[in-house]
Amino acid sequence: MVNKNRMNRVAAAMAAATLMSVAVPVASAEAAAATPRIDLRVLVVDDGGSSVEAITAELRDTGVPYTRVDLGSSSRPVINAAYLSDTVDGRPRAKFQGVVLPNENPFGTGSAEMTALAAYETTYGIRQVDAYTWSHPGVGLEYTDNGGYSGTLDGTQAAVTAAGKTGPFGYLGGQVTFEDNSPLVPESYGFMGKPRTGYTSYLDAPVGSGRASLVGEYAHDGRSELVVTFGYNQYQQQFRLLARGIVEWLTQGVHLGQERNYFAVHVDDVFAPDARWSKELNCTPGDYACAGGEGQESTIRMTAADAQYAAQWQTSKNFKLDMLFNAGAGEEWKTEHGGVDAMTAQLVADRAKYRWMNHTYSHPFLGCVQDTTTSPWTCKKNAQGAIQYMSRAEISAQIRDNNNWAAAKGITTDRTELVTGEHSGLKTAPQQPVDNPNLAGALADNGVKWAGSDNSREPAQRAVGAALTVPRHPMNVYYNTGTNAEMADEYNWIYTSRADGGSGACEDNPATSTCLPAPLDVTTGYSSYIVPQEARTALRHVLANDPRPHYVHQSNLAEDRTLYPVLNQVLDTYRTLYAPSAPIVNQTMKDTGVELTRRAAWDKAIANNQVTAYRIGKDVTVKAPSGVLAPITAPNGTKKQLLLGTTDFGTAYAGTRSAWSGPELLQSAVTLKLL
Repeated sequence: MVNKNRMNRVAAAMAAATLMSVAVPVASAEAAAATPRIDLRVLVVDDGGSSVEAITAELRDTGVPYTRVDLGSSSRPVINAAYLSDTVDGRPRAKFQGVVLPNENPFGTGSAEMTALAAYETTYGIRQVDAYTWSHPGVGLEYTDNGGYSGTLDGTQAAVTAAGKTGPFGYLGGQVTFEDNSPLVPESYGFMGKPRTGYTSYLDAPVGSGRASLVGEYAHDGRSELVVTFGYNQYQQQFRLLARGIVEWLTQGVHLGQERNYFAVHVDDVFAPDARWSKELNCTPGDYACAGGEGQESTIRMTAADAQYAAQWQTSKNFKLDMLFNAGAGEEWKTEHGGVDAMTAQLVADRAKYRWMNHTYSHPFLGCVQDTTTSPWTCKKNAQGAIQYMSRAEISAQIRDNNNWAAAKGITTDRTELVTGEHSGLKTAPQQPVDNPNLAGALADNGVKWAGSDNSREPAQRAVGAALTVPRHPMNVYYNTGTNAEMADEYNWIYTSRADGGSGACEDNPATSTCLPAPLDVTTGYSSYIVPQEARTALRHVLANDPRPHYVHQSNLAEDRTLYPVLNQVLDTYRTLYAPSAPIVNQTMKDTGVELTRRAAWDKAIANNQVTAYRIGKDVTVKAPSGVLAPITAPNGTKKQLLLGTTDFGTAYAGTRSAWSGPELLQSAVTLKLL
């Protein structure tokens, strides 16, 4: 017989215990409510100036969500306490983790909006960047007439201070040189001031017998401002070097988005010869548009010595080239030269030293059938008026045969990657405004998922059937030149006026090209003018979080080996500018394709307000749409929460840890634990 009274007493005791167990977390929640929620989003107050625009570009291009308030708009929101903060689930919420202003107070003296911002920053510990201001006590600096300077900064040799190296700019090597690309045009203007109490200088430069600050932190009244006292735009090297640190300082090292410095170099046409420029005809014999070139054809092709040098150069620079090969073109050359090809033998012997990629077997044009009886060429049409295209079977054979040749030689390739000759098969404006309709099927036949495209024509990634494009930056080191003199001569033809003996293309297209003031000396112009310019352009891509690879041609590794001076300048300059903690990321085309795909999905989620991310004390929570990975940056020591236990978060880069991250098993959000 069951004792009901005893059972009732047990039930009552269990109920009491349950009530006690519930009471504990409720009390804890009440205590935790005092810890505010800080949303991972930046407020940008924009006056239309280039400095705010530059910081905005850094946020956008690295995936940091931001809200922009246009100061010049009559319909803009009023920045007050309600705009900046509220309460969510009984917890105070700061809607922005950082504030970017044009200067220390763009609203004017006595402004209620500035008062609200100051109170907000003080209450929630939010930092503020003054994008560009002058040196004065209001930002913690002396006036420039007290040991400072104001004026042009072109060529200024600034340096990261000891505080900057242990603080937000520790990823830099130390020197920050202001660009001075033209003696005729002032490129930078600013102020350098002596720090006052409460100001910590992060970047300074010599003034007289001392030094004065250009960037620093001003702590006052319970607030912190990053004070920048020079003007800049998003493309200038001095800003690009500092951009990462500005964001890290603003967000206190915890933010959505991530940044890397990428550089990969594709060498097209390996094994194939490239046609040579004619200095007499100002065109390339063998090209249908080169009038008078018949019988004057000449080619450029690497030798075995060039192949040996390429391997030695890679070792000396600790940098691997991508070899995009045309095996059939090489086999044809070998047949025409007595069955001997020492260059190919050397590259095959050194095959493990390079990355290899399919560039089609014999480098044909994979688009429409070209009618070269006219200039420019046109697409041939059949009797019914339909454009004639290379067939799916022919395209597929070009891909397949090249892969099979490589496999027979022991060359490892990723068959999901392909770059067609001249990016052909893809649309080519204006003659072929659409892709060859047979291309997508041929890519699918061979398992190609990533197809290289020309960034100068198509900078955005797009689908080609089941494959996606990977835009590549063309380097202005011409495929049809083997010597420095040939390179300078063709450059003169393109970039000088008709009066100076050039083509006048620069005069006809002033929006896209600038004429040289005078022709380059063909004996020195390549090294003195073209190399620095091309290295500067490539380095600008490297410093802009741009993963797109650059491409050149095998001819640039032959004869005068014109490519190496450019690459040397890029790599040597980079390694001087950056500390070892921020190495160049030289990744495969597939990895770049994946990166661009993830960025597009992330940008779409941000634009559609589908991301929720915040920090409460040492806990960070990030929720994104299903299948969308979030780019997250956090300090060293950060852990990612698993279903059971934790693991180290991300990978180390430039003094922080970052990764594309999604929820773990049985989780709906990414949860990070800060150290």
